[in-house]
Amino acid sequence: MTFHRWPWQHWAELRGNDEALILEGLTLDWTTLCQRVDALAGGFHQQGVKAGDGVALRGKNSTEILLAWMALLQCGARVLPLNPQFPEEFLGDLLPGLTLSWGISLPDEKSVAGLPVLQWITAAPWQACWQPDRLASMTLTSGSSGIPKAAVHTCAAHLASAAGVLSRLTYGAKDSWLLSLPLFHVSGQGIFWRWLQAGGGLVVKPDLALASALQGCTHASLVPTQLWRLLEQKQVFTLREVLLGGATIPVALTQQATAAGLACWCGYGLTELASTVCAKPADGLPDVGAVLPGHQLKIVDGEIWLRSATLASGYWREGELVSLCNAEGWFPTRDLGELKGNRLQIIGRADNLFFSGGEGIQPEIVEQIISRHPSIEQVFIVPMTDVEFGQRPVAIVAARGEIDYQEINLWLNDKLPRFQIPVHWYTLPEPFRQEGIKVSRQKLVSWVTQRLLLP
Repeated sequence: MTFHRWPWQHWAELRGNDEALILEGLTLDWTTLCQRVDALAGGFHQQGVKAGDGVALRGKNSTEILLAWMALLQCGARVLPLNPQFPEEFLGDLLPGLTLSWGISLPDEKSVAGLPVLQWITAAPWQACWQPDRLASMTLTSGSSGIPKAAVHTCAAHLASAAGVLSRLTYGAKDSWLLSLPLFHVSGQGIFWRWLQAGGGLVVKPDLALASALQGCTHASLVPTQLWRLLEQKQVFTLREVLLGGATIPVALTQQATAAGLACWCGYGLTELASTVCAKPADGLPDVGAVLPGHQLKIVDGEIWLRSATLASGYWREGELVSLCNAEGWFPTRDLGELKGNRLQIIGRADNLFFSGGEGIQPEIVEQIISRHPSIEQVFIVPMTDVEFGQRPVAIVAARGEIDYQEINLWLNDKLPRFQIPVHWYTLPEPFRQEGIKVSRQKLVSWVTQRLLLP
């Protein structure tokens, strides 16, 4: 789909009375949605927002945050979505280098310190001209340490990413996708831009439990733990396709989903590539599928290199774009992988590799093996410091019911070398489960270290 105006305006002209935004107790068609966005964009413009301004948008998923995002884009702004749980000290280190002009939060939430505050007012409609190559978003990477980088994408890059995914999944005008992941994460943005690319329905019901919010939805983006819990409730769902991500996907999960009539997709994506790069029907095999249209991939010395229309224009630093590409014009991902024919198998992050007694341990490989156990929903392998071996592997798991770790160790004896078998097992704490999308390994290492220091 090629757009010659803002995507929501395109769909309003083409199918103005069709459902666009499905809220709790309210549905907006495309025409009404455009009117709401127009008025809010007019209010922002009246306060001084202009094309090229950087705006921090702080808040959890809500109708207001979604409309503000669209209105700011329509003003030509460069939007930085912020997790409202970020501490002030962290923001104090992060924001000065991102040269922002404004900040906006929900009326009942804390404002973004150090930035002029945008008010939630409406005015006569306003729009900057539709320029798909204008810088539109700044998305924080999940950097392994220190201050995260802000990857900057254009609308054209986001829409190219959406088109790649929609070349595999079937999502159109009569379908509805739940906004189940936060807009401050690239996976949530992926849902947003697929909605605009396809002109389908977007469901925003953040105050409902997941099972209730999914009623009536045909599509959802979930992490394995969420899907496990849904299937265990044995409810009748209208879901047809699920895009899974965020962790190793157990075979037992996809088998159970298939039996329930759900088509599960899994894949590989990155913040810098505006979400998904490879995708396939979840089949229990260790690869992540073939590269989607619009992407090029090659393996150099074991590392995955990418070139794509969805690649960020650069990292934003002190008002300038810093290129992501190397001298050869490719983005080196720091992910390790192998090509099996045209299908990519992820080995793991180069940054995650650690050594135990001189033997290298790639956590993702160990996680793939352990996740085959029928009692395991999710597993993370992290290193603990050891005087004799340097580092030893520790497992942190989300389990299905009661679990006997000694039994799992016995089960692993003929599946992993002894040095890769975890020396400690811990249950994944609920706060980490609630992170949902991508659990921070750095935080898990800190949590394990604290546990090991307890008397």
